[in-house]
Amino acid sequence: TSEEILHHLQNIVDFGKHVMKQFFGENYVHHGEIIQLPLDFVRQLCLKIQPERPECRCDKDMDTLSGFAMCLPNLTRPQSYRLAEHRPLLCIEIPKCGFIPFSSHVSQEIKHKVCRYCMHQHLKVANGKWKRPSKYCPLDLFSGNKQRMHFALKSLLQEAQNNLKIFKNGELIYGCKDDQDSVSDWNELARHLKPFFFPSNGLVSGPHCTRTIVKELIQVITMTLLSSTDTCRAGDMKTVPVSQGRSYCEASAFNKELVRNGKHKLESSGLPRGCLLYKTLQAQMLDMLDIEGLYPLYSRVEQYLEEFPEERSTLQIDGPYNEAFYEKLLDLSPEDDGTVAFALTKVQQYRIAMTAKDCSIMIALSPCLQDECSEQRSVVLASKSRFTFSVSVLDLDLKPYESIPHQYKLDGEIVNYYLKNVQAKEDPVMSNLFKENEDCTLVLHKV
Repeated sequence: TSEEILHHLQNIVDFGKHVMKQFFGENYVHHGEIIQLPLDFVRQLCLKIQPERPECRCDKDMDTLSGFAMCLPNLTRPQSYRLAEHRPLLCIEIPKCGFIPFSSHVSQEIKHKVCRYCMHQHLKVANGKWKRPSKYCPLDLFSGNKQRMHFALKSLLQEAQNNLKIFKNGELIYGCKDDQDSVSDWNELARHLKPFFFPSNGLVSGPHCTRTIVKELIQVITMTLLSSTDTCRAGDMKTVPVSQGRSYCEASAFNKELVRNGKHKLESSGLPRGCLLYKTLQAQMLDMLDIEGLYPLYSRVEQYLEEFPEERSTLQIDGPYNEAFYEKLLDLSPEDDGTVAFALTKVQQYRIAMTAKDCSIMIALSPCLQDECSEQRSVVLASKSRFTFSVSVLDLDLKPYESIPHQYKLDGEIVNYYLKNVQAKEDPVMSNLFKENEDCTLVLHKV
């Protein structure tokens, strides 16, 4: 009904305003406002955009009955001030979780070694979603180590899947579409971006030029992701020391390359505390129990709701997402006292973590001359040019409470497929190279 749609949209606005803004900061989160549109306009819009929608999204219909919608700012342009129209616009979706589970509830040891994203890639290829697994590993991007971050972003550019899109003046110039091979044309991308990175046209064309421009692009994206333009309350909220979990993934192509070269230890520089990746990781790490430890607590809440269904609104499962809801999330106590209150807190923290694992980041860049770049604007320098930029977080709708059983089932499928079809074929010598700090006894036999 129209009332239900209005309530649902109000929950999304309130969740962004009162909860996610506390985690990410005022400058990064744009919660929007609810407006009502003429139904005739909505129907025309629906027909106009249908041919442009990816095939996998066409099973979802636009609401053409209520007219309620959310109005958000145009995040494809830097938010601080108005600019001329000529600019490269980058939209990057950060793929999934930036840490390895550290929970003692994890039943399969492989989950402590290989990240879920890398494992899930193999299941997606087997199911026909992608033709080959990506070399991208989110732990490399979230490491704060520039060498690893560059490798991660280069891997994303090589195998964009649906995780990276680049727009130039509102037009999509790079990103995998459902009906195309995911091997992307870097030369075409370089042709689009060359005027922005090398405005004097001093570089010759060809492979050298393409590699140079892609390298510049990766450098600029890295610097914007590590920059700090905001403060927020959650910046000081440390869920768990990152060192408690493994800082690298054994399936990472970067990591495997190190091992082949005889290096067994990855340097992890760590993220600056104020940058968006750090704040994203902190929100993700509210998943302290892993889905395996969380699912029994979800079952406890479900059992309580079966006995007392009228308590659902009191427990704020479906909102309102206000300051009181946020305050309850700050209880990081790991001690289970057997209560429904404890179980519910962990369930809600898990939903926040899942939202942070699936969020998108949009980077908007605009070239600027030296005299245009004031201290009030965020500026990033490339070799031959400079850009003002803004970074925004999108897709911050709270993950549904009802999706937890699906996540539990999917987790089992991902891990079981990986163990059966991937790890079994891996060279056992490789896994031995990862063993660290093991005692070794040399036994000499008389010949």
